[in-house]
Amino acid sequence: MPEPSAAAPHTAAPPAPDGNSALPLGPLASMTGFARIDRHVGDTACAWELKSVNNRGLDIRFRLPSGHEALEPDARNRLAARLARGNVTAQLTVSREGTAAAYRINDALLAQLLDLALALSPQGVAPPRLDGLLAVRGVVELVEPTGGPPDEETLAALGEALGPAVDALVAARAAEGARLGAIVHDQLDHIARLTAEAGTLAAAQPAALRDRLMEAIRAVADQVPTLSEDRVAQEVALLAAKADVREELDRLGAHIDQIRDLLRGGGPVGRRLDFLCQELNREANTLCSKSADTELTRTGLDLKAVIEQMREQIQNLE
Repeated sequence: MPEPSAAAPHTAAPPAPDGNSALPLGPLASMTGFARIDRHVGDTACAWELKSVNNRGLDIRFRLPSGHEALEPDARNRLAARLARGNVTAQLTVSREGTAAAYRINDALLAQLLDLALALSPQGVAPPRLDGLLAVRGVVELVEPTGGPPDEETLAALGEALGPAVDALVAARAAEGARLGAIVHDQLDHIARLTAEAGTLAAAQPAALRDRLMEAIRAVADQVPTLSEDRVAQEVALLAAKADVREELDRLGAHIDQIRDLLRGGGPVGRRLDFLCQELNREANTLCSKSADTELTRTGLDLKAVIEQMREQIQNLE
């Protein structure tokens, strides 16, 4: 019985990374950063401390001394104008020169601990010692000396002191963003190489499927002598169609190009990059499920691993 042939489906694969991958990246920012600025405003020493971590949107929280709440609206606007995403904590500490810090007992927390100790005493739990209670975090609180509520001029100066802290936080996030961008850039090159490798392996799948089917047919030829060549050709074509990963490779290539464009453009692109990573992973999953070759499956699994690694980095970008 002559061996039927099946036309191999056109399998498109993006070319391996070339000079395009060497193009400079746009300005990227991480959502992680820290800044602290110490200033003197008259006889008042102040320190703005800004911390930023990952978040789906922009969430700004303030810790201001009593009497300084009026600073929050303008400070919030300053931060929102410079940051697009992140969980940001802004803390202001102030102290008047010549005054000493004081401590106070958190009566509510101390009473709660004593009630808990009393409830546990029937179970043989020894009563707590005073030094143990005072060592519990939050029982003893530091009270920063402020010397009374600040006047409008001092408040305005304290608000202006936030500016350099915001500049420093933005710079810290930008430096971390540049580092992350370089890592993502290299991982994307790796993904492009694996996609090209998958395209080469996928192009050989129809011939391998035909050979495998013909071998199976020869093994049972004596039991099925009337198997027609047309039926064999139909089976080969059906298997080749099921194993066709042209669309998956085309979409992988398109997503890779989109990610390159976003990296080159820069700005707050973290959410869009994260979405594209999800799409890359979807196509890699389908590639593995359609694979009829162990080498193509291995390449697909490698592809999934690098995509997941890249997504972990991207989720830190603003």
